[in-house]
Amino acid sequence: MALKLEDKKAIVAAVKEAASGAFSAVVADYRGLDVGQITALRNKAREHNVYVRVIRNTLARRALEDTNFALLNESLVGPTLIGLSMSENDMGAAARLFTEFAKDNAELEIRSGAFDGKLFTGKDIDVLAKLPSREQALTTLVSLLQAPVSKFGRLLTALKEQNEEQAA
Repeated sequence: MALKLEDKKAIVAAVKEAASGAFSAVVADYRGLDVGQITALRNKAREHNVYVRVIRNTLARRALEDTNFALLNESLVGPTLIGLSMSENDMGAAARLFTEFAKDNAELEIRSGAFDGKLFTGKDIDVLAKLPSREQALTTLVSLLQAPVSKFGRLLTALKEQNEEQAA
């Protein structure tokens, strides 16, 4: 079914708006996936605040123009599925979602990803997928900050016990 010019403009505008507010992007080839599998991916994407869209390459190039994801243009070849991480709290959500989905569905081929103006190939997408969520990063930071304080507290307790033993 051929798209009318107004429909194409609407698609480009929707993807451009999503890309403007996104923190990372992933481009994949969905060839071989059936409708049920893509629907399952879209459902998981909604849960993780990831914008997923099957899009024509020419429309994707126009939509990504003047955004941080224009460097993905070389990856836009063949059937294209684009995922955009929309949450500031989980910037690697799209890469993580696509990587996990590809483990169970070998037909999904991740071509590339982009984050902070850097292009990642399909093989390097794990770097994006392993980005911690905001909560994970804060938990790690707190545990790192807490460790020296707790060690110092244990040292003071041990010194106090040692002094009490010597006094007795």
